[in-house]
Amino acid sequence: MKSLEVRVPHDLEPAEVRRRLNVAIQRAQTDFADKVSEVKSSWDGDDRLQIAVVVMGMKFDGEIDLLVEELVVRLNVPGMAGLFAGKIRAGIEEQIGGLLTASV
Repeated sequence: MKSLEVRVPHDLEPAEVRRRLNVAIQRAQTDFADKVSEVKSSWDGDDRLQIAVVVMGMKFDGEIDLLVEELVVRLNVPGMAGLFAGKIRAGIEEQIGGLLTASV
C-alpha cells in the first residue's frame, strides 16, 4: 500500500469548503457510477473528512484535512494502483483545485 499526500490551496471559508466537498462526494457517486462502486465519507469534527472509495474493485481510503489556506489529502493507494500515483495525484489536484476555485 502506497501513501499519497496532495496539498491544494484555497481561499474559502471552512463552511464553504465543507459544503463543496459534500456536494463533490455526492456527484462522484453518480458521475462515476461505471467505475466507482462505493463511496463512504464522514466528518471527524469540523476539519477532517474520512473517505473510502472502491474504484474498479480497489479500495482507496484516507482523509482530507481542512486547514485555513489549504486542503491536505492523504490517500492510501492499493497495490498495482501505486504505479499510477502520479496520475492519481494530478487528478486530485485538478478535481479538488477546480472544486475550490469554481463559482458554485
